[in-house]
Amino acid sequence: MTRFIIAILLSGWALLPAAAASVDAAAINGADYPAKRAGDDRIDPAVVKIQVLLDRARFSPGEIDGKLGENAQKALKAFADAKGLAFDKAPSPELWKALVGAGDDAVIVEYKIAEKDVKGPFLEKLPAKMDDMKDLKALGYTSPREAIAEKFHMSEELLAALNPGKEFDKAGDVIFVANVVNKQAKLTIDRIEVDKAGQTVKAFDGSGALVAFFPATIGSEEKPTPTGSLKVVSADANPNYRYNPDYKFKGVKSTKAFTIKPGPNNPAGSYWIGLSAEGFGIHGTPNPSKVSKSESHGCVRLTNWDAGLLGRNIKKGTPVVFVDQPQSGGKS
Repeated sequence: MTRFIIAILLSGWALLPAAAASVDAAAINGADYPAKRAGDDRIDPAVVKIQVLLDRARFSPGEIDGKLGENAQKALKAFADAKGLAFDKAPSPELWKALVGAGDDAVIVEYKIAEKDVKGPFLEKLPAKMDDMKDLKALGYTSPREAIAEKFHMSEELLAALNPGKEFDKAGDVIFVANVVNKQAKLTIDRIEVDKAGQTVKAFDGSGALVAFFPATIGSEEKPTPTGSLKVVSADANPNYRYNPDYKFKGVKSTKAFTIKPGPNNPAGSYWIGLSAEGFGIHGTPNPSKVSKSESHGCVRLTNWDAGLLGRNIKKGTPVVFVDQPQSGGKS
């Protein structure tokens, strides 16, 4: 009987880290090497910390959601490769040390909601079809919560979990957010590599050093991305989206060209990097959680914030190399 009771207690203790993981600023900021982590369907404080640190290091995990999913693992592997470290699905102690050693600023901080965060206008509902978007005056956010989550590269689920009871609709309210915003970041980018098989985008400087990494959605069977090298011809914030009926996209009924107004929920997101092949570009998306997990209409989709970082630092004429297998760092 005694051994039976001890066995129950020990099995309960083994489950405790996942069951009792607290999603709050203190738990995330104080998270240590994640010897154990919650299941993929739960928000893990240590994984939140990893994702914020990766984002700061310009190895984007995509949407920061506290789950060690495909995009976070891609970013971890890229970071490990850049540091000459091993990676196999979960971060090693050495990889954790390299991440936390990059800076000691808190990864979750307080933020006072600003008037512009709640001003809108907001969409009552984002239409699912392009045909229904063309008559809207703008493709804005659907709520202050969506706007604030995207501002700090977070999933709405994580933002809500960090701020229980908050509605995110009152200027002056103090909330907890990921400490990632740095619009002043300057990158020197001499080449972009689009890995079609790996669904990633890498930015290299003139020496061949990797300066930024992004998960991406790249093409589809309906409209595959090109192979070979193109060049950047434009980089524009808040683009219109122009539909050409020659594209014959699935689900679009219109036989006439039309334009969808700008906004973060525009099909091209909040940034467009035009390439030297008609109709192809690197751009943002209204669905950051689906990056790498869905198909595109031939273009390269990033999260809005990743597309913005790349777009603000890219120059016309920069080569963009599409490869079926990743290359090594140097110039092509």
